Amino acid sequence: MSILLSDLTKRFGDHAVVSRVNLQIEDGELFVLLGSSGSGKSTILRMIAGLTPPDEGRILLHGRDVTYLPPQARGTGFVFQNYSNFRHMSAAHNIEFGLRIRKVSRSERRQRSEELLDLVGMSGLGRRYPDQLSGGQQQRVAIARALAYQPAVLLLDEPFGALDVKIRTQLRESLKSVQRRLRVTTILVTHDQEEAFELADRIGVVDRGLLVEVGTPQDLYYRPSSEYSATFIGGGNVLVGRAEGGTIRLGAASFPLRSGDPHHDEGAPVRVLFRPEALVLSKHPIAKEQDLHLLASGRVRESVFAGTIQRVRLDVDGLQGVRPLTPAPAYGQRSTQIECVYPSDPGSPPLVPGEEIWVGVRQYHVLQPSGLRLLIGLDPRAIDRKILDYGLRLAQTAAGPATLLGVVPDRAKDAEARAVLEPLLHEASRQMHNLTLRVRVGIPSSEILLEAQEAHAELIVLGVRRGRKGHAMLGSTARTLIEQSEVPVLLVQKPRPLISRILIFTAAGEPGKRDVLFGGRVARRTGGVAKVIHVIEPGSEARGSQRALRHLEEAQASLEQLGVKNEVQTVEAEDVTQAILREAEAWDADVILLGAPSSAERARLRGRDVGSQVARATDRPVLIVPRD
Repeated sequence: MSILLSDLTKRFGDHAVVSRVNLQIEDGELFVLLGSSGSGKSTILRMIAGLTPPDEGRILLHGRDVTYLPPQARGTGFVFQNYSNFRHMSAAHNIEFGLRIRKVSRSERRQRSEELLDLVGMSGLGRRYPDQLSGGQQQRVAIARALAYQPAVLLLDEPFGALDVKIRTQLRESLKSVQRRLRVTTILVTHDQEEAFELADRIGVVDRGLLVEVGTPQDLYYRPSSEYSATFIGGGNVLVGRAEGGTIRLGAASFPLRSGDPHHDEGAPVRVLFRPEALVLSKHPIAKEQDLHLLASGRVRESVFAGTIQRVRLDVDGLQGVRPLTPAPAYGQRSTQIECVYPSDPGSPPLVPGEEIWVGVRQYHVLQPSGLRLLIGLDPRAIDRKILDYGLRLAQTAAGPATLLGVVPDRAKDAEARAVLEPLLHEASRQMHNLTLRVRVGIPSSEILLEAQEAHAELIVLGVRRGRKGHAMLGSTARTLIEQSEVPVLLVQKPRPLISRILIFTAAGEPGKRDVLFGGRVARRTGGVAKVIHVIEPGSEARGSQRALRHLEEAQASLEQLGVKNEVQTVEAEDVTQAILREAEAWDADVILLGAPSSAERARLRGRDVGSQVARATDRPVLIVPRD
């Protein structure tokens, strides 16, 4: 193989921009890293080139470890988005520059320059200077210059991003032709899906520093494994139904679980991808055929003319209990929407809003099962088995991967910590297959936050000690996580046997929506019931009370959309903390969910926020959801 990346990681300050990337690229392959802006794909490329040093991991090029070698010793050619040609040199001299500093003879440089100018379609233009060339021509020169000294690996960072559509298309064709002819191993970074599909032998999808999935363009489009790939690549509808008697139950419709589909336990959630072009729309009821399944009927919400097709969004009926992931429903929305395409026929009127339509399905794809990704923080010096068992039970119920994390103060304690944690991992792995162990060195709060980023954790589980009065003692680690974590933190003092009752204290507004949606997700995973309460001061003005009621109505609609049993309630009280504690006791809540203080509140409150006060005053698990 040409390129091997092992656990490649890069952090800028306390932010992980690339997280444990493992990748193999074969000789002569044109590999594309595809991701949105800021996903970390360019940082991966720069680490391979030697322009950015990794914090962890290894880089092997053709079997040679180049992790800490300078760029000029790696045998790579690099093409930037902004051409980076020398303005005072002609095209030919730009191409020859790398050969000249390597002491290659003039005749050989000239011959190589002419060959490459011909190869990139610029024969006879070698004497022109950059200001005499178009943007596309300048990028051709940059590609030729990168190829001049015959690098083993060619790296291209958004090489066509600054060019117009027509020129980009021409250059893609030219690059593909050159790469196929030279058989040079190539990595290209782009956010353009069309570009990735046209050029790539294989594509690696990158999201927030994580290499989510690797596959051929066809596999990633028609048979993605992850929800992110399914929704990021192309357009798609992802609905969550249930496995029922060998079928996928989606409201009133059912689809066979085929032999090649991922295994799902009876009653487990099943995520199904429907590409818009795989849906059949009819103005008349659809009869079931061998390769056509009726999904539902609906009404046209909007129809947009797009040349040969109309892009149609429908409000569909008959999908009660079905959770739509994409298109994502608005907060408080009760109906399910799906996106379709419909042929544009100049002889027929277009679809109009409100028109009734039947939807059939010709092709569908079942995604791999997925659950909440948990990070369970453990103190290797004093393992609390009750907290560990609670975290593992939650991970099993949430059906997601889990990481056991131990933090030690220095490297000398690493082996000692592993000796304690590895037997626990081995024991737990008998029941959970998707379980990993990590030991980090440093300050516990900082390392937990970094691990949460790098592992893309969705929930941190942390045990807290009891004080003399039997309630939680929030040490510096818990306080820091409450204030700084970007993912929810579950503080566990006295584990509950079940997680069947989730009490959500919410404020009206955007942060309150986040609290409700995350609480609903946990309740859906655990099969629990959610109760949403909003505390209002006695004698509040009517406008505030109406706003609270509207917020609760929207919360109830959103929880129903998630398929979660729920109830909502307003409570009048002057002391919010005491109101929450009374309600938790009366309802016998298994988890109390609250929002963390906002960044503007942290300095002022200094641990006196409602979440911290509740966590100190109760022995029930408290789930803190970040506000910003």
